[in-house]
Amino acid sequence: MPTNVTALPPRSTPLQPRRRALLIGASSGIGAALARRLAAEGYVLALLARRADLLQRLCEDINAACGEARAVPYVHDVRDHAAIPDLLKRILADLGGLDLVIYNAGVNLPAGPEAYDFENDLLMTEINYVGALAWLDRVAAVFQQLKSGQIVGISSVAGDRGRAGNPAYTASKAALTCYLEALRNRLGRYGVHVLTVKPGFVQTDMLKHAQRPFMVISPEQAAADICKAIRKRRQSIYTPARWGFIMLIIRLIPSFLFRRLRFLA
Repeated sequence: MPTNVTALPPRSTPLQPRRRALLIGASSGIGAALARRLAAEGYVLALLARRADLLQRLCEDINAACGEARAVPYVHDVRDHAAIPDLLKRILADLGGLDLVIYNAGVNLPAGPEAYDFENDLLMTEINYVGALAWLDRVAAVFQQLKSGQIVGISSVAGDRGRAGNPAYTASKAALTCYLEALRNRLGRYGVHVLTVKPGFVQTDMLKHAQRPFMVISPEQAAADICKAIRKRRQSIYTPARWGFIMLIIRLIPSFLFRRLRFLA
């Protein structure tokens, strides 16, 4: 539920239409940067995250910058699947509908190249992929019925190949990428747009687990690329764009050679 100190945003009307977005995983990093940028572009926002203090502060900052209630916080753990139907109904009622839904929740908990940790692997799978299923299946049903709407999933370049350094993380992102493509193929005939985003290294909390990061960009640059892709109704993007060329080469490397390239695995 939204906190008591945050007013609901004004409703969209024919004379003053307002775009409405739900952002899942919004308290920091790319999510927070996206929230600020979307609010500046005129969206009213339902922002979801586990960390109530960061989420509340973000909404207060956005609303102060906009001079009106533009962002509403909802504290939620994406592993709480049972809460999703009622929470989605509440958000639809609070905002008067939805035009855009972004799934940005994600975690990277590497165990190291010689170690295995099922608990961490399960947590990454639940947040990075199963949480997306739980939310986007329901959102897809709503948008399909409306014959409109946009869905964005934040995947990763890591999902393009199975890397030895963190098998579960790469698998969770590969699953998300494939799921988003399937949603796009299913929903396109109903006028619903689905965008897959594959960031490279972004200056967020997750970067501390990355091995040998390079071409690091800010969350704000990633958010700018994503919002541009939303406006242009792109199907899939890498951010920054040059990752598209890099990953094309990496995908073409034969498997027997790829597993020998320690700096890529």
